Amino acid sequence: MTPSKAKVKTHLAKIAEVIDTHKTAPQAALISKLNPIIRGWSNYYSTVVSKETFSKVDHLAYDKLRAWARTRGKGNINKDKYWRTVGDRNWCFSTENGIELTRHSDTPIVRHIKVKGVASPFDRNWTYWSKRRGEYPETPNRVASLIKRQKGICPHCGLYFTSTDIVEVDHIKPTSLGGKDTYDNLQLLHRHCHDTKTATDGSTRSKGSVKT
Repeated sequence: MTPSKAKVKTHLAKIAEVIDTHKTAPQAALISKLNPIIRGWSNYYSTVVSKETFSKVDHLAYDKLRAWARTRGKGNINKDKYWRTVGDRNWCFSTENGIELTRHSDTPIVRHIKVKGVASPFDRNWTYWSKRRGEYPETPNRVASLIKRQKGICPHCGLYFTSTDIVEVDHIKPTSLGGKDTYDNLQLLHRHCHDTKTATDGSTRSKGSVKT
């Protein structure tokens, strides 16, 4: 699977729109507007065959940025003002203060992990499915780390997380009671286990407290 031509075209149109609306804006403002768009689109397609597409889109975006620089230079392009060498990379669209445009090709490609053999969520091999969930590319890093640390088990009920379970990150000692937002004070729970734990850990009785 690769990003469809229609999706690539729409993405490039969005980039072009941002560049066109920032013709007189500072370079830093343009970069700060483009980076979330580039990063979000690239992350979405990071699990399919996108390496070639990412390079192509970077090239097309570069052409649009050259046109932007030419407009600001009244027909001339001031390379040294808008492009710099960063590390071992040349022609990086960046400011003198180090604000750099994210490239699509900077996003690592993480292949989707195929289901093993004839494995099925109905075979009740919860060890396999909880481990797989922790390795899935779109699983948030914090959730994946907690699944690995807990060996795929919810510490509240002692059951394995399945591929369809709704999970929530919980502060073992609620922040409303002085708990810190650090890994040693975090655990991953089933949503219903989290609700039960929160109802009895004292956090809801604290003044101005919220669920953690």
